[in-house]
Amino acid sequence: MARSSRSNDWGFPRWRGYGSSREARQVRICDRHGCDEPGDCPAPKSPNSPDRWYFCERHAAEYNRGWNYFEGLDAEEAAEREAAERRDASGFEQARHYRWAGPGDGTRSRDEMRALEALELEPDADFDAIRAAWRRLAKANHPDVRPGDAEAATRFQAIQAAYDVLRVAEEAKSWRPA
Repeated sequence: MARSSRSNDWGFPRWRGYGSSREARQVRICDRHGCDEPGDCPAPKSPNSPDRWYFCERHAAEYNRGWNYFEGLDAEEAAEREAAERRDASGFEQARHYRWAGPGDGTRSRDEMRALEALELEPDADFDAIRAAWRRLAKANHPDVRPGDAEAATRFQAIQAAYDVLRVAEEAKSWRPA
């Protein structure tokens, strides 16, 4: 029987990447006993070891929940390692308020800017103005004040969510490690 010469790339060889083939791809199975899912999440077998287990997402989450980074260390060594880790990452603490995709000056995130719009405030509003606007709008749109008004209830929920975003951001700004 003659071998088929038809290809699935319609005669355009550059549609496939270099070195690609049509053979079946090997899939690594999860290292957890009895699991048949693909194991695409590597996990170290022990601290500072290059050897890895390969788990499915569910078993990787289970493994990470029980992971003890300080296993095998006494309390003094564990404290020393933790101090070294904090010392190495402490340079980033002062830049923590710069978050991805904030406004031009980097003081507020995109979510905070949307929350300020929901509260009908300017981007440079301080937290006292935020609290006052929240109280004013919440009183005006509260379901007890406007019963049966679905639009007011939706607006009240948006106001609450906006205030929660800004409150959490304010707490994060005012929090400083000891």
